[in-house]
Amino acid sequence: MSTIHKNAPKATTAPAARTDLLGSEILVAALEREGVEAIFAYPGGASLEIHQALTRSKPIHVYLPRHEQGGVFAAEGYARASGKVGVCMATSGPGATNLVTGIADAYMDSVPIVAITGQVPQSMIGKGAFQETDIYGMTLPVVKHSYLVTDVHDLPRIVKEAFHIAGTGRPGPVLIDVPKNVQQSRAQPVFPDTVNLRGYHPEPRADDAALTEILDLIERAERPVLYAGGGIISSSAAGELRRFVEATQIPVATTIMGCGAFPETHPLSLKWLGMHGAAYANWAVAGADLLLAFGVRFDDRVTGKVDKFCEHGTIVHVDIDASEINKNRRVHLPIVSDIHHALRRLNELLAGRPVQKRFHGWHAQVAEWKAKAPFSYKVNADTLKSQHIRDLMGGDASQVILPQEAIAVLHELTGGEAVITTGVGQHQMWAGQFYQFRQPRQFITSAGLGSMGFGYPAALGAKVACPDRQVIDIDGDGSFLMNVQELAMAHIEGIAAKAVVLNNQHLGMVVQWEDRFYEGNRGQTYLGDIENARQIYPDFVTIAKGFNVPAERVVFKRDLRAALQRMLDSSEPYLLDIITPYTEHVLPFIPAGKTVKEMIWE
Repeated sequence: MSTIHKNAPKATTAPAARTDLLGSEILVAALEREGVEAIFAYPGGASLEIHQALTRSKPIHVYLPRHEQGGVFAAEGYARASGKVGVCMATSGPGATNLVTGIADAYMDSVPIVAITGQVPQSMIGKGAFQETDIYGMTLPVVKHSYLVTDVHDLPRIVKEAFHIAGTGRPGPVLIDVPKNVQQSRAQPVFPDTVNLRGYHPEPRADDAALTEILDLIERAERPVLYAGGGIISSSAAGELRRFVEATQIPVATTIMGCGAFPETHPLSLKWLGMHGAAYANWAVAGADLLLAFGVRFDDRVTGKVDKFCEHGTIVHVDIDASEINKNRRVHLPIVSDIHHALRRLNELLAGRPVQKRFHGWHAQVAEWKAKAPFSYKVNADTLKSQHIRDLMGGDASQVILPQEAIAVLHELTGGEAVITTGVGQHQMWAGQFYQFRQPRQFITSAGLGSMGFGYPAALGAKVACPDRQVIDIDGDGSFLMNVQELAMAHIEGIAAKAVVLNNQHLGMVVQWEDRFYEGNRGQTYLGDIENARQIYPDFVTIAKGFNVPAERVVFKRDLRAALQRMLDSSEPYLLDIITPYTEHVLPFIPAGKTVKEMIWE
C-alpha cells in the first residue's frame, strides 16, 4: 500500500518518458515495420484503440470503406496490383463476419492479405458478450493461418509472422484477432528482425533431374501446350515464362487467374481456356500429347469433366503447394517447386541444351483453329426482336450496344494499358475475352470464389497501389450494386478508379443458364422494376451523383466511344452506365462437368 504525504517536496525534474507502449500502439508500430502504407479499416468498439493509434501513424494511411466487405476486397485489389500484402481491419462480431467472404475469396485465389479484427476482452470470450463472435474458429477453413492474441508481448512476433506467412510460398490470407484488453495493455515491445517457423518451408525447389525430364518430354513431343496459372504471377515469374516459351516455341494457354502472365498479343498465346475460354485453347489442350501445367490447380472451370481433360497427353504439374498435386487430376510427372525457380533453372538448362524441335505442324494446326473460332460478336436475332430492348431504345434496336463491343472499344482507347477489375458474371468473362492483357497484375477478378461485389472495391485498392495508372472496374448492374456504397470511399479519399457498368437489368449469367437449360423460365433473375420495365432501375447515375461522383448513361452505339473517352479523361472517380441487351450469351461455353466435345462455340 502506498501513502501520499501532503507535505512531500515537489519533484524538481520532469518524470522520465514512458518506454512502454499500449498494445494498440505496438500493433501499429509492427505494421509500420512491415512497410504498410495503406490499410482499409472500418472502426467499432472492439477496434477503437487500434484506430486511435493509427491516427498517430505518419506512414500509414487509413482508407475508410463504407462496408467491411468493401474493405477486404479493396485490400485484395491492392495486394494483387502491387504484389505486396494487403491489410484490412474490422471490429468484432458483425464487423469481423463481414470480412469472411473476402477472406475466403483471398484463400481461393491465393491473395496475400492480413485481416485484423478487434475482439471482446479475454474475460468475456465465450460468454456471448455484445458483438462477440469466434472469428478465429469461423475462418479456420479459409485462412492460411490465424492468430488469437492472448499476450501483448506476442504482438510484434505475431505481426512479423503473419506478413511472412501471407506473402511467402503459396500466398494467402492470415487473420489476427486482438482482444480489447490486449490492445489496452502496456509492454515494452521487442521487434524481431527475422522469422523462424519450424516446419514451414515456403519455397521448395525442384532438382535438376526432374527439370531435365521435362526437357526430355519436350524433345519427344509433337503437340505440346503450356497451361499457366496464377502461380506465375504470384511468383513474379512472367519474364522467365516468356523466355522459356520463346526458347521452346510451345503455345501457351492461361487460366483466367493467369491472364497477363504471358502477353495475349504474342503469336504463341492461346489466351485462356476453360468454360468460357478460347475455343482454340480448349481444342489445343484436348489434342495435346504433352501438357506442361505450371502454377495451376486444375480448377473445375478449366477442366470440365476432369478425367477427360487432356485425356491422351502426358501431364507435367509443377506447383509450389504439394497438396495440389494429384488432388483434381492425376498427372504423370508431379514436381513440387516454386515456379519461378523451376522456370529460371529450366532456362539455364536450355541455354546449354536448346530444344531442337520447332513444332511447325502443330503451330499450323493451332493457327487453323484460331482462324476457325476467334472471339467475335454480332447482334443476334433475339436482341433485334426483343420488345424489352426496343422499348429501352425508343424502338430502334439497331443502335444497341453489345457488351463485347464496349470492352473492345475500351481496350482500344486505353491502348491495352489499363488495370482491369471485374465483378462476377457475364461481364467478367467478356472482359477476359475482349481486353488483351499483356502484363501480369493487370487483370484482377474473383475467380475461385466468384464473389459478386468484388469489382469496384478491388479497383479502389488497385488504384491506391497504382495511382499513376488507369484503373477500371468492368462490372454488371447486379454485381456493382452489391458494394455501390464504396463510391463514398472513392469520392472522400479521392481515389480516381472508374466503373463501367454493363447494365442489362438482369442477372445475366444465370439468365444464360435459364435460357440454355430451363427453357428460358425466369427465376428472380430480372433486376429491374417489373411495374415500369421501360425505365432503367435503379438509376445508377443519380445514385453516383448522390455520392458526388460524376456519372453518365449511354444507350446508343453512336455515343459509346465519346462517353468512354470522357470517363477516361476524368481526373476523378467516374461511373459510366452502359445499357446493354440481356439476350447476349457468353460463348464459347462448355457446360459444367462436360467435355470439349460438348463445347458451344457459335
